[in-house]
Parts: sequence; structure tokens; C-alpha cells
Amino acid sequence: MTLRTALAAVTAGLAAACLTAAGPATASPAAAPGAAARNACSSSVSLDGFSDALDKTAFDGTYVGNFSALAADRRGTLTALSDRSALFRLDADTLAPRSVVPLADESGAALDSEGLVVDRDGTYLVSSETEPSIRRYSRTGKILDRLPVPDALRTAPAGRARANGSFEGLTLLPGGRTLVASMEYALSGDDPGLVRVQTWQRTRHGTWRPGAQYAYPVDAGLGVPEVAATPDGRLLVLERGFTSGVGNTVRLYLADARRAADVGGTGNLTASGVRTVRKSLLADLVACPSLGATARQPQPNPLLDNIEGMAVTGHGKGGLRVLLVSDDNQSAAQTTRFLRLRVRP
Repeated sequence: MTLRTALAAVTAGLAAACLTAAGPATASPAAAPGAAARNACSSSVSLDGFSDALDKTAFDGTYVGNFSALAADRRGTLTALSDRSALFRLDADTLAPRSVVPLADESGAALDSEGLVVDRDGTYLVSSETEPSIRRYSRTGKILDRLPVPDALRTAPAGRARANGSFEGLTLLPGGRTLVASMEYALSGDDPGLVRVQTWQRTRHGTWRPGAQYAYPVDAGLGVPEVAATPDGRLLVLERGFTSGVGNTVRLYLADARRAADVGGTGNLTASGVRTVRKSLLADLVACPSLGATARQPQPNPLLDNIEGMAVTGHGKGGLRVLLVSDDNQSAAQTTRFLRLRVRP
């Protein structure tokens, strides 16, 4: 199935997970009737609440934080990925850790793990931005497979990707046959405002082969830390940046690749020379109500931090339930914060 076909197919299949904030001292209350209007970030997005309850905590001897990705599976289980090579299974209601699984590469070394998908069989697809790579792990953390990566997307000097700027976002489209990975920043030689989005197609044997590649137009000065599939096959895209002394910029977009050109065979991308993924702004999170949140460093809104992970946890008449998490970089100046959004795309 091509990405265009998958994006056109309307699929209802994401499990509902009623995620609520954990910890009475740091959690905002659950949204009451009419709260969506009062807690609006935009006409399409409202803030249901936030939680700092896991900030600077440990579980089973492992630091809880450095979160770079979130994923919800069909059973309503929530998994959080640390970029320090750990998978945390979290309680879907309280967000409390229930177990932790260490990850490593083939030599046993730690990963710079950034993207996460829980596949339909319960295995994990995990991207690392070091090479970059995508590996498939068992539920116990054993490497099962490694997906092929186009040469141009490899980190320089092997390819054209900048260090710490390759695979950040990872998501599986409805139907489970198309995997999507987003680069964080543009390749060397590409227009700096165009980020490549690579797809893979699942074969009938269960393996993955590279599929179409698309150009996503990112806002000036920002990168793409995460993507998440919607039930109708479009993509929610996080764009993020940081300015010292000012703080974070975090924007949520809805993206549609159905009319985008396949740029897999294109050497250097230019804004005027390619049909890019179409996007529309859902919300700039600086406009969200702070709900009493505090920040340990300058921020344009104290609610904001280094938001890096995102998962669609359910959907209904009120829209999509979307969970975001920040990567605190194990820093005293940052916070591990979960944000609960209601998105009406």
C-alpha cells in the first residue's frame, strides 16, 4: 500500500485510553463540561490538563525521563521511550511506570532512541538518530530485525544527514502496512525549510522495504521531533525549536501527503521545485492556558518545555485525545511534563 492510498483510507482502529494526570500536587484537574472552550489553545485544540508527577523520579533503578516518544497500542497500554535506551510501560490512567525494558544495539551499546511504534503483534519499532536506524525489538528488548535505510538519509559522512538531526518521528499508518519516519532537520544540500519523510511498506512476509519519500515544509528555525498518524491516515506533526533566553516554540500541524511528490530520487530539494506535503496549523502551544504550570527556565508560556513525544490515545465525538511529553534531558532546568490535548482536525 502506498502512502497516498493509506492516507486516503479511513480507518477506525486506535484503542481508546483514558489518560488522566497523575499526582495531586502537580496535576491539573480533568476537564469539566465547558472546559474545552475555556482551555482553548486554538479553535482546533484545547488543553485537558498536564502532569509533572514523573519529573525527576526513578523506577526500578532507572531514571524516569529523557522521554523522546510515546506510543499507545490496541490494548490501551501506553509506552514511553527514553533516549537513554529504556522503554517504560506506563499505566494508561495514572501514567505511573509499571515496568522498564532496557534497549541496546547489536553490540550491546546504548542507543540515541527517538521514535517508537508498538506494532500489531506487540513488538517495538524503535528509531535511533545515531546512524540513523530503525530496529524491531521483542517485548523483552531482544533485537529481531533492522530495517533498510536509504543511503542519503544516513548521518554524514556516510550520508547527508546532520548529526542529531535524522530520524526523530516514527508512526504506523492505519492498517499497519505503512511505516513513516520523519527527519528532524533538512539534509545537506536541501532547502533548510524542507524535511524529508521516509516510508516503508510491509511485505507479505512481514518484512519492511523502503517506500515513497516526501518533502515536508517546516517553519523557519524549527525541526520535526515527532509525527503521529490520525485515524483517517493523515499525520499530526510537531514542530519545535529553542531560543536561549526566550524558551521553546512548539506548534502542532495537520499534514496530508496525498498530493505530494515522491522525492526519493531527487538529489537536492528546493521549495520551488517540488510538490510538498500540505500542512495546516492546528495550534501554537504558546497560546494554551498555563493552568498554573511553572517553568525552571525562561519560557514564553510556563506550560512549555522541550516537547518531543506524541501519541494519539483515542478518539470520539470530541475529537482526538492526544498526549504529549517533554524530554527533560535529565537537567535541573527542564521538566518531564505530560500534556493532554483534545484535537479536532
